[in-house]
Amino acid sequence: MATLVQTAAFPILLLPLFLFPSSQNPSTTSTDSAQPSIVTVVVVYLFLGILIAGDNMLYSVGLLYLSASTYALICASQLAFNAVFSFFINSQKFTALILNCIVLLTLSASLIAVRSDSAEPEGVSKGKYVLGFLCTLGASAAYSLILSLMQLSFQKVLKKQTFSIVLQMQIFTSLVATCACIVGLFASGEWKGLKEEMDQFGKGKVSYVMTLVWTAVSWQICSVGVVGLIFVASSLFSNVISTLALPLVPVAAVILLHDKMDGVKVVAMLLAIWGFASYLYQHYIDDSKLKAKQTNINEVTNGSMS
Repeated sequence: MATLVQTAAFPILLLPLFLFPSSQNPSTTSTDSAQPSIVTVVVVYLFLGILIAGDNMLYSVGLLYLSASTYALICASQLAFNAVFSFFINSQKFTALILNCIVLLTLSASLIAVRSDSAEPEGVSKGKYVLGFLCTLGASAAYSLILSLMQLSFQKVLKKQTFSIVLQMQIFTSLVATCACIVGLFASGEWKGLKEEMDQFGKGKVSYVMTLVWTAVSWQICSVGVVGLIFVASSLFSNVISTLALPLVPVAAVILLHDKMDGVKVVAMLLAIWGFASYLYQHYIDDSKLKAKQTNINEVTNGSMS
């Protein structure tokens, strides 16, 4: 059920899909780029959807057998995986500032994970613990691969400049992933225990259903943000933002829940800010170079016309 919840609320995105225009501005579309065939698009969505379903399953198994601290620590490795995939799949250019950002954010997230006070789950054997570790590590790698493949799909296959393509990507991949999860739910026989799980929920059946519903909705909102960042920037930038959020959670807990702020949390937050600032500064440098290049082109063009 935990796997299914991560993608099942995709129908809520149908309304914004109809509200956003799907037609492209002709000036933003290259005349020589042919639109992909329906078969190609279907294959892309099917492949990514099945990959997402498997990734969600791995994450769920990992969280089942690991403590929250160990789980978060392993998940912090996804930024490093994403850097590798971005280099080989998306031809991401790495500079000292970007590498600095990756290292600092990974260290920051790891500090928060190590600092967590949660204990290991009771009754988990060594074999299941190893299984949870491997599943979480594999899920982190698969998640990073999915982000890079989504960026590749936007650039090489879908080739649209409207936000509706982001919603389509999320809706259709979630549809495939949800169908795969439902098949797995019934094939494994797990559906038989859903009623008992609902009855044993401490807050009652209504609270159980509402928890699932709003968790599913939250997953979709988060996923649209992740896919949207891939669309407007890159898979690496999307993962940077996701990793940046982990060290900032304790800060929010201090402000909203009056949690205790200690030295480790402060260091983790400062590392995260430093890493993110490095990434922003790199974007500033790239943007300045692009503007200077465009200015030179305009000057040459104006000079040749005069």
